[in-house]
Amino acid sequence: MPLNNHVILITGAGGGLGGTAALALAKQGAQIILLDKLIPKLEAVYDRIVAANAPEPIMYPFDLAGANENDYLELAERVGDKYGSLQGLLHSAVEFSHFTPVSQTSTKDWGQAISVNLNAPFLLCRVLLPLLQKSTHASIVFTSDSSARAAPAYSGAYGVSKIALEGFAKILAEELEATSTIRVNTLIPGPVDSPLRKRAYPAEDKARLPAMESLASAYLYLLGPQSIGITGQTVDARTFHL
Repeated sequence: MPLNNHVILITGAGGGLGGTAALALAKQGAQIILLDKLIPKLEAVYDRIVAANAPEPIMYPFDLAGANENDYLELAERVGDKYGSLQGLLHSAVEFSHFTPVSQTSTKDWGQAISVNLNAPFLLCRVLLPLLQKSTHASIVFTSDSSARAAPAYSGAYGVSKIALEGFAKILAEELEATSTIRVNTLIPGPVDSPLRKRAYPAEDKARLPAMESLASAYLYLLGPQSIGITGQTVDARTFHL
């Protein structure tokens, strides 16, 4: 079990990719903190992990968009009190409703997307860095989107947030590289048969897409010991090979 004694917090853990990552990492011995705002989805992932005879995860209901700074600080305090340190942080939560022209994007939708996709990763990194720095080696993994980073029309706040998120990841990697054992990388999942993909491209033939489980090896690499020393990289799952 290469991830024994690893505590990994996953945002959006009730979603397709977050749940996939949680199960894959738990099967390798990791203690997973499942963070999502929807309790039924958290419970479903929890049940899948327990059924796999993996370490029992922790469910932490949390609304990334609605939480204030004190809520984030309380989260960090609770994780610190229970585990003392943190070995992994996977930003998998995402806010996307549909492709929309900028002229028709509401202030509410814009703010919601920026809050979940950009502000929340910043706040989580800031409050959890002290726990990550207590580990001999720790990994932060951001999730981006190869299509959004090309800044296509109608990608709106989702596209803006992903472009900014990749920049933030590189800045953080640069800052931590010389002074910390924390590595920071970004995963591009590519097109997979996920709930988000179904919402974005409802007419697409999903049978032609890889299953979400095909990303397991990329998650294990980025959050496991094989990627120690690798930081500031963007890993495209479509071309990823161990």
